Amino acid sequence: MVTLLNTIEDQAARRICADYGDAPDALLEILHGVQHLHGYLPETALRTVAHTLNITRADVHGVATFYHDFKLKKQAAQTLKICRAEACQAVGANELIAAAEKAFKVKIDEGGLTVGLEAMYCLGNCALGPAVLVDDRLYGRVDIEKLKSISAKHAKKAGGRS
Repeated sequence: MVTLLNTIEDQAARRICADYGDAPDALLEILHGVQHLHGYLPETALRTVAHTLNITRADVHGVATFYHDFKLKKQAAQTLKICRAEACQAVGANELIAAAEKAFKVKIDEGGLTVGLEAMYCLGNCALGPAVLVDDRLYGRVDIEKLKSISAKHAKKAGGRS
């Protein structure tokens, strides 16, 4: 049986669009809603959003890829966001990243199954670098031992996902 690509629909994305009155100017909010629900932006959801809002898939894809927080692939159960801005680099962020890649067996910005590492550029905690953001919680003066502890603490809160 042949399935046409334009017939595949994400019902949840359709409902989120309806919550915003199917308004194209609500695209950012809709994409945030879809990502919150799925954990990322599946291709079926992007097609559904484009069709529902009567805008091109290229426009939807352009917005989804322009903003760093939107993810097009399933993400790790836990993401450790490490600041790579100049102030944090000056106090050891690059060394922290190298140690984290080794400890968690994942390269920065390449994902992972349980723990992912993501580069950020200025978390606004310059005086307390290296800074790390996990589950919207900011940590300062992080070394590899503190990062492992933070990761374990957040994994325990999340029910041991990572």
